Amino acid sequence: MKVGLFFGSFNPVHIGHMAIANYIIEYSGIDRLWFVVSPQNPLKKKKSLANDYDRLEMVNLAIDNDIRFLACDIEFRLPKPSYTINTLTYLKEKHPSYSFVPIMGADNIVNLHKWKNFEILVRDYEFIVYPRPGFNVENMKISANYFMVEAPLMEISSTFIRKAVANNMDVRFFLPPKVYEYISNKHIYK
Repeated sequence: MKVGLFFGSFNPVHIGHMAIANYIIEYSGIDRLWFVVSPQNPLKKKKSLANDYDRLEMVNLAIDNDIRFLACDIEFRLPKPSYTINTLTYLKEKHPSYSFVPIMGADNIVNLHKWKNFEILVRDYEFIVYPRPGFNVENMKISANYFMVEAPLMEISSTFIRKAVANNMDVRFFLPPKVYEYISNKHIYK
């Protein structure tokens, strides 16, 4: 089975994430897509992160029993900060018959050389890359084996949503309905 690993903070998961995930599973040849909720990205500050389990629950709510997707908490049990190479090594040992394909935005693949053990990542894995505003990977020198998908360009971000919620703005159409209700009921990002 070919499993796409969509790593992210998902702080919160929004319709952009879901549209990209749906596109990738329909058009890139993977069998399943796992949303790997990262407790701490080593290249990002943790101060604005919602609770790990709230973010995992929001992904579960967004997926809403769609069997193509899985909310994955594997990085909750691994050492912090979360390094992709450690997660992939662990998953490969746990599921030797699966082929894992990391999924990332064009903004991340251009910084892949900053990642822990990136030489092993680019040697052992093919990446699925989706477009991000302001990043044209065709014009950049990237030493990774990657497949660029023609997913819709999503100019929505979790940062935008968190700021809007903090300012009491209505963001219901930027989020899956159950995620919007969860954030509203638990007063997350207020």
